This record gives sequence, C-alpha cells and structure tokens, in this order.
Amino acid sequence: MTLTEHLEELRWCLLKSLAAIILASGLCYFFSDAIFRFTVAPLRQSLRPGQSLIGTGVTEAFFIEIKVAIAGGVFFSCPVIFYQIWRFIAPGLSGAEKRLVLPFVLCATFFFLGGAFFCYRIVLPVAFQYFIEQYGTIGVTPAIRIGEYFTFFFRMILAFGVTFELPVFTFFLVRLGIWNYRLMLGTFRYAIVAIFIVAAILTPTPDIINQSLLAGPMLLLYLVSVGVAYLWRRD
Repeated sequence: MTLTEHLEELRWCLLKSLAAIILASGLCYFFSDAIFRFTVAPLRQSLRPGQSLIGTGVTEAFFIEIKVAIAGGVFFSCPVIFYQIWRFIAPGLSGAEKRLVLPFVLCATFFFLGGAFFCYRIVLPVAFQYFIEQYGTIGVTPAIRIGEYFTFFFRMILAFGVTFELPVFTFFLVRLGIWNYRLMLGTFRYAIVAIFIVAAILTPTPDIINQSLLAGPMLLLYLVSVGVAYLWRRD
C-alpha cells in the first residue's frame, strides 16, 4: 500500500470508530442517570455527612448526562475500535498472524475494561478517601462539583484502560519485529522515568499519590510485557 492508501485506510478506520461511538453514545443516553449513579459510587462511599456533590450551573446536569453518554459510548464501542485498529495494522502482519484478529480484539477489550475496572474498584476509592481526608486537615467541608468530578473520573478510568493495553500491543510490536525483550530490559531504567512522566501527564491532578497509583500498575505491566516479548520473540 502507498502512503496515500494508508492514509485513506486510516481515515475510514477513524470514521467507523467514530460512528460506533456515536451510536453507542445515543443508546447510553437513555441510561445516563443509571450510568451517572454508577460513576459517582466510588466518591459517595468516601463522603461523610454534610459532604456532597453539587451542581453550580443551570445547564450542568444536562451536559453531564451528555458527557456520561459519550463516556459510556467509548467503553461499549471499544471492541469496534480495536477491530478498526487491527484492520489498520493488519497489512504489516503475515498470513498466519492476520488470523489472530479475534484474539486481538478480545484481549484488547479485556485488558482495556480490566484496567478501567481496576481503577474503579481499587484506585479511585483509595484516592477519594485520601483527597476527602485532606479537606478535614484544613477544616473545610467539601462540596464537589459534578462537572469537575466527572472529568477527573473519566480521565482516570481512560488512563488505566489505555495503559493496561501495554502487553497486548507489545505482542504485536514484537511480531512485527519493531520491539524485543532485550531492548525492553536494556531500557528499563529509562522506562521507569518515562512511566512516571506519562503518569504525571495522564493523571488530572499534579499529586504524587495520584501519579503513583497509575505509575505502579504501569511498571508491573511493563514487566509483564517483557515476559510477553520473550515468549513471543521471533528469533
């Protein structure tokens, strides 16, 4: 394929992914109230009497419902998105590797949703407990805006979902001959620095606790990826 053909294929993959997100978001909008209650559950369990979520704008609740629907659309359409990613990289794979489309989509979806679930059940409750306690140390009763909360929540969930894809994409980079376990081990010290930089960029607040909650799993995933690269090495 020429460069123009690659760009044309990329354009169609992006358009199909966007169409899947729009369709899934439209369906999620009808359940936005239930989805929103699900998203605020980790914070509510950390709030004490007198502490609450608030809305400060006339249209804030309406736009939150739209944002919630879009976020739900992204997660429910992720198998389609990963399939489109596969279609784009498939020309660089061998005939046998091209038949791995189903394992790729299933594994990528599993790791993405697994990362999001890990953040939701493990990381966010710890983070919210810590942040709410900080209000008490300065004698302030928190009243958290729903818009700011949802932005924080979605960025954290998305960051963990994306970082948990590292072993999956390592496998395909190794099979394409771009990556190998020797290179990963040789650059491990630099990878640690890069991981903490990425964690600082992805986390919504410049807080060392928050960044460490993301950097720790990323380091573990990097080591898992080294094992994946070794097991599936081409040489």
